[in-house]
Amino acid sequence: MPEPDQTVTEPRQTATRAFARRRFGPVGTLRLHRAALGADLLRAPLNVVLAPLYLVVRLLALGLSAIGLKRAGRWLAARRMMLETSVAARVKADVLTMIEGLGPARPAAPRDAIELAVRDYAEVRNAVAEITTTLIVLCAGLLVFHAATPGVLSLAAPVAEMRTQAFFIDNFPLGQWAGGLWYSVFPARPSGLEVVLTGVVLALSASLVTTFAGLVADPLQVLTGTHRRRLMRLLDRLDRAGEGGLAREHVAARMGDLSDMVLSLWRSLKG
Repeated sequence: MPEPDQTVTEPRQTATRAFARRRFGPVGTLRLHRAALGADLLRAPLNVVLAPLYLVVRLLALGLSAIGLKRAGRWLAARRMMLETSVAARVKADVLTMIEGLGPARPAAPRDAIELAVRDYAEVRNAVAEITTTLIVLCAGLLVFHAATPGVLSLAAPVAEMRTQAFFIDNFPLGQWAGGLWYSVFPARPSGLEVVLTGVVLALSASLVTTFAGLVADPLQVLTGTHRRRLMRLLDRLDRAGEGGLAREHVAARMGDLSDMVLSLWRSLKG
């Protein structure tokens, strides 16, 4: 295996480390998320819905490339399945500026290839934000309901039950104390419509959390070096002129959705 070119590697490591700290550190990510105060609040819920479609399209693109239909695979991979947020656009512009500023250490890749790879990089940040939201929802379910809730589907039923129980106890004819005693023996159950409406409210709330999840996730990834390593992988991919694979962050985000659906179905079957 050839030794890495230090005249290229060292400037890149210095540049990516400085960029990650400046753009994704506590102050940098706060400035970055100012761009989210606007149309991103509408784009975020739509992107959460479109994210599974993005995964399917990327898997199809990889499949086409694997069987030799590389041109079709590249065309499909270049399709934009999700709406570009203002935050993602800012990240793309900043990463492109960083790459242009590498000078001799800049990857010798065509401009369109660089832009496509940087777009993929920005979309990985969206997946990380979804993972962060999933972890927040999971922790909330464990703390409040002592149950695993990897998403809003599995959280909707216990939240609806808690709201229904509280409503009936507050309006019990003999007072709240008697109501608490009565409904501890005969729990009030929410209707299907109440569960659905609760799920809608939780989904909208989760999309808002996802929009600003980077305020927590970005500094943590700077601290662990994740942002720098991800940028170095981006530059390495451009050096090899390789086609973009499916980032593990996208798979992890969709696995969270899948586990949420399976857990919700299991609990509904159990009654």
